[in-house]
Amino acid sequence: MTADSVPVREDGRPAPPPEPTARVRLRFEPSGVQVSVPPGVTVFEAASWNGVAIDSTCGGHGTCRKCKVRIAAGEVPVSRHDPRAFDAERLRQGWRLACLAQATGDLTVEVPPLTTRPKAATVGVGRQVILRPAVQKRYLELAEPSLADQTPDVERIVRALDDLEVIPDLHVYRRAGRVLRAADFKVTAVVVGTALIDVEPGDTTARRYGIAFDLGTTTVVATLLDLATGAPAAVASMLNLQQPYGADVISRISAAMLDPAALDRLRDAARDTLARLTGEVCARAGVAREEVYEIALAGNATMVHLALGIDPEPLGVAPFVMAARSFPELLAGDLGVPVHPRARAVVLPALGAYVGGDIVAGALAAGMDRDRRLRLLIDVGTNCEIVLGDADRLLATAAPAGPAFEGAQIRCGMRAAPGAIETVRIDPAAGRVALGVIGDAAPAGLCGSGLVDAVAELRRTGLLDASGRLADPDAARRISPALAERLATVDGERAFLLTGPDAAEPVYLSQRDIRELQFAKGAIATGWRLLLEEYGAAEPDIRQVLLAGSFGSYLSPASAIRIGLVPRLAPTRIVSAGNVAGEGAKLALLSAQERAGALALLEEVRYVELSDRPDFNDRFVGELAFPG
Repeated sequence: MTADSVPVREDGRPAPPPEPTARVRLRFEPSGVQVSVPPGVTVFEAASWNGVAIDSTCGGHGTCRKCKVRIAAGEVPVSRHDPRAFDAERLRQGWRLACLAQATGDLTVEVPPLTTRPKAATVGVGRQVILRPAVQKRYLELAEPSLADQTPDVERIVRALDDLEVIPDLHVYRRAGRVLRAADFKVTAVVVGTALIDVEPGDTTARRYGIAFDLGTTTVVATLLDLATGAPAAVASMLNLQQPYGADVISRISAAMLDPAALDRLRDAARDTLARLTGEVCARAGVAREEVYEIALAGNATMVHLALGIDPEPLGVAPFVMAARSFPELLAGDLGVPVHPRARAVVLPALGAYVGGDIVAGALAAGMDRDRRLRLLIDVGTNCEIVLGDADRLLATAAPAGPAFEGAQIRCGMRAAPGAIETVRIDPAAGRVALGVIGDAAPAGLCGSGLVDAVAELRRTGLLDASGRLADPDAARRISPALAERLATVDGERAFLLTGPDAAEPVYLSQRDIRELQFAKGAIATGWRLLLEEYGAAEPDIRQVLLAGSFGSYLSPASAIRIGLVPRLAPTRIVSAGNVAGEGAKLALLSAQERAGALALLEEVRYVELSDRPDFNDRFVGELAFPG
């Protein structure tokens, strides 16, 4: 059986997916960063997703031999490429190539510091990008003016940049005279695109930064990038402060429609979120905010409209019209981001009202328009965006998944924070429930990956039927008397006690929680099935499924298959892709060519509107059941 083949039973029917496994924990030294990832994720991917810089220029294929790390604790087998990079003694010491080192158990990884300034960086899903950021710095040693040379200050600077066509900002005119004389005419010119935005005293060419934002409906992520090396300097995330106005985009659009003053409050909440994250990543990396010269933002159309203070009402009513698919060059200040006063802002373009810049960024990061294989990208979130296609043809749509995957509207739901149950394993024979909890803390709630695991395990063991109904006590006792004791009534509703009947404050999964997950997975499955039909393909034709988003990155492929969230393929074809929206925003900062590629996707991707299909509701109802 090949790695991509689908396991089958003796009767020829597809075999059930393998049982889910607990996540593994990695600690990176000397930074001390600790992360939790699905088994099988490479050390390089785990580091990249969490702001740990590891050198690489080959896109994760093991050919450049630069991503050298030492496994200080834990086991990683020697890959076929490792002996080409290390002698026998270093292999015994635990040296491995990070891009090929799969984390199947807990590891401590020593990461050497970057010793050179790379010309390329690995970003997105194995994408190698040549570093050509719009932000450039030039150190200049200028001749001082004299009676024989009365060239104006700004003109003197522009002339020294004779290989660039630059337009000075007013900010430069205001500062140039003072800075030039204080620095003895030895200064650094800061250029973003064609704009000369500042003149700094001395040689500051080694310090230039940008921030990539993934402006999600629920969670916002900021990555501070060193634009000279392409390496992440710091990563931070937090809940979108617009949460009080509703958990989804429709609620926030409605809030703005019902109260004209709410638009300003929603705008301010978005800006406050971005500002707090900016302060956090800059503080973590020891970077002055004034050293951040450009930001890039990926978000769905509603989030972008609200952050810019644009009335979102046309997005919420048919025919669902945006103010614009793309925006002209903006200042970071237009989004309330407190960085360099003349820093530019790049907003990733949107395909449609519900397939926004976040999915364009994701398709860019995944290289969807460059791969000959048929691939499916699912960015799991409150509004789930889906892209299907290959280098010749791309289709996209959006599915209203709701906030269940973020732990919202779940009775014991919570964010993926310490105390959240992230994995669930049920053993009917022993009557045990094994829980994986973030931070090795006492269980306090259930996050999205734990929710999917719990439902998948209940379905696997027979404690949940295909319709999504929990087993009655008699049926549960036949499966396992010990597990039957965990079926209880909580606030008049049937529930399964994850932490057991003796817990002081039990964490449980209610019947209503299961229905919430059913509606979410039904919407997503309907979306990708309809795209398959539009494309003229079938499930086995899909060569790879990329699960993206802050939730999708940590979802067990086996559990996702079991509940019908993704196509029933070999789990090896289902890949955690990380925060591809944030990765696409990083690409836009690191390469002007990739930024142009994002705009090209507007013409290459065809948007499929699900709400326009008369059969959508019937198809949605048909996807609610859990597979056998």
